[in-house]
Amino acid sequence: MTTSAIQPIPQQSSLSDYVQQMLSTGIISGELAPGELLTVPTLAGKFGVSATPVREAMLGLARRGFVESVRNKGFRVTSVSDEELSHIVQVRLWLEPPAMYELAADFPEARAAELRTLADEIVAGAAGGDLVAYLQSDHAFHMALTRLLGNHTLAEMVADLRSRTRLVGLASMIKTQRLQDSAAEHVELLDFLAAGDQEGARDLMAKHIHHTLGWWSGKPEDAVE
Repeated sequence: MTTSAIQPIPQQSSLSDYVQQMLSTGIISGELAPGELLTVPTLAGKFGVSATPVREAMLGLARRGFVESVRNKGFRVTSVSDEELSHIVQVRLWLEPPAMYELAADFPEARAAELRTLADEIVAGAAGGDLVAYLQSDHAFHMALTRLLGNHTLAEMVADLRSRTRLVGLASMIKTQRLQDSAAEHVELLDFLAAGDQEGARDLMAKHIHHTLGWWSGKPEDAVE
């Protein structure tokens, strides 16, 4: 089992939180494939920590539906069916593009530099083939945009839907033009928002989410309706 999501842990306030974050990134991106068996001793050795924080992390992932316990063996990475993924994407399309439409009407310029930095980090992650950096910056960028609307319920729903989305084709896109094109859409979205282009922001957000059923799931984009 080799993945960029499993690395020795730097000095952190919570080892279990770090392990859970790294493993969830690996599962979402497809580096840790559905059906793969993960064991606490093996992971503890790879992360360079004791078994306790790893076990806590695995139990947290199990509660979130990322893994399931396998008696006397460890934890197996769960899968998300095509139907379930399609349903998640549909709900995201109902929520996120209209949200970007609203945000473009009253985009706070004071936050532009901060968001531009996150967008640039996404682009750098894609160019360097660093999926951990790419996904972490991607999550921070989209959640920061969503929170700007001031609707905590919306932010919580989007965060939950994003956490349940699997991008199992993402690992195969490392250092490809498709991944760089996907990353560049974050910069383009920010340009639309800053310009007050509501239709442009809404339509690009819809296109971006549709990658979940196309490129990011390992399928050609022309297969996405």
